[in-house]
Amino acid sequence: MSKRDELIAKYADDLKSKVGVTPDMALLTNVTIGLGPSIYNADAETVSGSDASELTTVKNNFLIKKLGLSDGPALDEGIEKVMEQYGKSNRNKYRAVVYYLLTKHFNKESVY
Repeated sequence: MSKRDELIAKYADDLKSKVGVTPDMALLTNVTIGLGPSIYNADAETVSGSDASELTTVKNNFLIKKLGLSDGPALDEGIEKVMEQYGKSNRNKYRAVVYYLLTKHFNKESVY
């Protein structure tokens, strides 16, 4: 099993255990591949739900640039909802899981 496959399995387990969602493995795999080498960097692999600049980066680089959404309050509300769903007290919010949940929230699976 490759390192990437191990990480995808870890993200799938996080979705099941912490979020209570059975993941679409094809979509989770594609989201993870789309993150490139950042998944192997301990700092870049996670998202800080309490860091405003981090959430702005998620909004600008992922929601607007990658998913092609228009900026507006709905994006901030979507990010907030996903952070609540993942668990605000959960320290390790994996970027792939957050992006997967955002993709599902905005019904943008077609991007992948």
